[in-house]
Amino acid sequence: MEVAGDGREWCSFEDPDEERTWLFDLTFLTSSWACIYGRGCPGIDPAAPATAHIGCCSHGAWIADEDDLERVAGKAAALGTEEWQYHALARRRGGAFVQDRHGDWRTRRVDGACIFLNRPGFATGPGCALHHAAVGRQESVVDWKPEVCWQVPLRREDHETASGHIFTMVREWKREDWGGEGEDVAWWCTEAPEAFVAQRPVYEALADELVAICGQPIYAELVRRIAERRPESLLPHPTVRARRHPVR
Repeated sequence: MEVAGDGREWCSFEDPDEERTWLFDLTFLTSSWACIYGRGCPGIDPAAPATAHIGCCSHGAWIADEDDLERVAGKAAALGTEEWQYHALARRRGGAFVQDRHGDWRTRRVDGACIFLNRPGFATGPGCALHHAAVGRQESVVDWKPEVCWQVPLRREDHETASGHIFTMVREWKREDWGGEGEDVAWWCTEAPEAFVAQRPVYEALADELVAICGQPIYAELVRRIAERRPESLLPHPTVRARRHPVR
């Protein structure tokens, strides 16, 4: 275990099957963070009222690669009009995805948010059509949503050395990860005490997502090491510490 300069505790260990070292942000993974979409989340767009339930979908979703695009497009094709508010619009506009001048793909934006975001008043209620479909079919959201969407607020970063060894960091997604130092992000949940309300720690609540990121054996080793250290002995998340000891 290591404590970084920002007061976070990390766990690192070697991958037994690859030339890779894993580094995990234990301060976030053992915290009580939870997504509060629909439960007071004001969203990241300063222009959208909380009642719009835009959440973090204002910019649409950037697609990771061709595999990500093919997978999500296949799931979108399975959505019915009763599940996806903008089903007909996507057909009229030539699909749910657009490509920028750099060749990168993202989901199309409609009325200030992702085309897959059902809005208040739609039959399913507000929220991601892909997410609702996965839950309704009792399937994992990991299989349905764009990679960036199911990972957030987790972030995986791979750093390769000159020798080919890879250091893979799994950490909290921060405001600046949105680009431009996050200047256009009005509110971000891992900075807000309102989001630290879960009964289960992140590493348990987001087990499916963590397994998708690192694999079952590595996840099991992470859990073992957390239990060995005892979660209650770890540093609280900076947001929680600030709430307990506000600056006067």
